[in-house]
Formats: sequence, C-alpha cells, structure tokens
Amino acid sequence: MSKDPLLYIEDIVESILAIQGYVQGVELEAFLANAEKQDAVLRRLAIIGEAVKKLPNEFRAAHPKVPWRDIAASRDVLIHDYDRVNLHLLWDIIHNDLPPLLSQLRPLLNE
Repeated sequence: MSKDPLLYIEDIVESILAIQGYVQGVELEAFLANAEKQDAVLRRLAIIGEAVKKLPNEFRAAHPKVPWRDIAASRDVLIHDYDRVNLHLLWDIIHNDLPPLLSQLRPLLNE
C-alpha cells in the first residue's frame, strides 16, 4: 500500500520550516562556521529530496509548476557528491528557493 502523497508534502513542509528555524537570525558567516547547522540543513534537504522522489508521477504531473525534478536532482548531489556541496549555494537555496517552494506546497495540503 502506497503512502498518501499529501503525507510526503507534509514531510517536505515540515523540513522547510525546520530549516528556516535552524537559520533564523543566523548570518552567512555564522552558518559557514557552524557544522551542526550545516548538517541539520543538509539532512532536512535530503528528506525533502527523498520525499519528492517518492511522490507518484501522477501527483507531480498534476502540479507542474513545482520544480520536482530540480529538487530530486539536488538531493542526489547532497547524497552522492556530499564532498562537493557548496555552502554558499546552500545558503542561497535556503533563502531564495525554499520560501517559494513552501508557498507552492502549503496550498496542496488543503486540497
């Protein structure tokens, strides 16, 4: 029996909110110097990517404006090329990509 897609969306939303909490009030330089925050963010981004990969293709196709493929690809880099993670790019993802993604996903929970 497959999991309800909305449960994966809940996991993604929860992870975005957790990441935002981890970096709230934190400047870039402090983030770059804090391995625990980096690890926490990377773990949550991996969860987001894994949840996206588990979404049925039909669900993803029904919501084409969400960058599902990019999210899944980012997860692959984080997991398989962990030694090449660019922390400045990670910071940009946190501040520039996650807020719009959260705005796209929250309404799906009310469908």
